[in-house]
Order: sequence, then C-alpha cells, then structure tokens
Amino acid sequence: MTAAPPELRPLGQRELRRAFGAFPTGVTALAALGDDGTPVGLAASSFTSVSLDPPLVSVCVAHTSTTWPLLRDRARLGVSVLGAHQAEACRRLAARGGNRFAGLDWTATTDGAVLIDGASARFDCSVERLVRAGDHDIVLLRVHELDADHAIAPLVFHASRFHRLATPDNPTETPT
Repeated sequence: MTAAPPELRPLGQRELRRAFGAFPTGVTALAALGDDGTPVGLAASSFTSVSLDPPLVSVCVAHTSTTWPLLRDRARLGVSVLGAHQAEACRRLAARGGNRFAGLDWTATTDGAVLIDGASARFDCSVERLVRAGDHDIVLLRVHELDADHAIAPLVFHASRFHRLATPDNPTETPT
C-alpha cells in the first residue's frame, strides 16, 4: 500500500518555475561575434543533446530575449557548458545590460563562434532549425567541432541556485 500522492497545485507561472526548478540542469553560454566584431551572448540552462547522427544539440530561448535576435542569423554560434567555477560568468551573461563579456576569457573561431575559456565543454555550431514553442524558440544546432574536459566540473542550476556536483574534495554548492 502506498501513501496518497501530495495534492497537486493549480497551474500558474510561479508554480511552473518552482516545478521546473526541481530538475537540475547545466548552464551554457550561447555566443558569437556581432557585426562590430565584439562578442554577443546569453546564458541558457535549457541545453540538451538531441542526436548523434547528425550531431545535434538544442537550447531554448525566450521570445522576449533582446540578445537572441543578434545571434540567430550568425553563421556559427558557440555553446560553452560553464564550469562550476564560472557562476559569476553566468550571472554576467544573464544580465540585462552592461558588458556581458567584461572580465571573461573567450576565444572566437574563424567563423565567428565565441567559446568561453575554461568551460567543461565547447561546441562550434550552426542553426539547423528553429521551432516555435509557446513563449520560446527551440533552437536545433548542428555541431561542427567540439572539445570537452571532464576534469572541469560543470556548473549546475537547481531550485534557482547554482550548485556543483559533489566530490570528496568539493562542497556541493557555490555561492549564489
């Protein structure tokens, strides 16, 4: 015999955010060189692998983003899976104003993808397809080149806070 399930709550944006926040995610930077040669980017926690053949990943971007229109038509986009030591970089990339790349070390590919140095994984991608889904676009990205360093622990976002994966010599949470 099992106990009765907890009572479900009515659907609302606050409740959705709380429930979606129960699922831990990695945090990525999506970036490219802008028309003036300076980096343009945003933070996204909705990154996922999609396919091995062809190599595809996806991110979701809100229609309200003012940065996505500057990125979506770029020939190449960099996706950097941020490391546990890069919580401040994530905050900067998620900010609404200011120079998001101030103090960040980054590299640009010859095709204009911007990759954050010190990330646990980096992907050089192009937009394969956009799928409109509610108040976001699902952006399917084709991976052209990549790099991963499993010695760099990923930054984890859970319940509106940054965390790191537990290891014997690491605390489980980074300051928020």
